Amino acid sequence: MANTPSAKKAARKIARRTAINKSRRSRVRTFLRKVEEAILTGDKAAAQAAFKAAEPELARAASKGVIHRNTASRKISRLSSRVKAVGTAS
Repeated sequence: MANTPSAKKAARKIARRTAINKSRRSRVRTFLRKVEEAILTGDKAAAQAAFKAAEPELARAASKGVIHRNTASRKISRLSSRVKAVGTAS
C-alpha cells in the first residue's frame, strides 16, 4: 500500500487512467465485433458501414496509447481486406 502522499496520489491517478483505458478498450472490441458479425452474415454493405465506424475507433485507441499503433494498423489492414472479400468468394 502507498505510504507517502505522492504515492497515494499516483495510485489514484493510475486507478482513474485504468478505468478510462478499460472503457476505451471495451469500446474498440465492440466495434470490432460488429464488423466481424457483418462479415459473417455476408452483407457487404453492413460490413463496410461497420468497418467505416470501427476504423477511427482503432486509430483513436492507438493515439491514446490504449493499443499499439502497429496493432491498430494491422487490424485495420486485415479487416479491410476481409471486408473487400465479402460476397466475392462465396
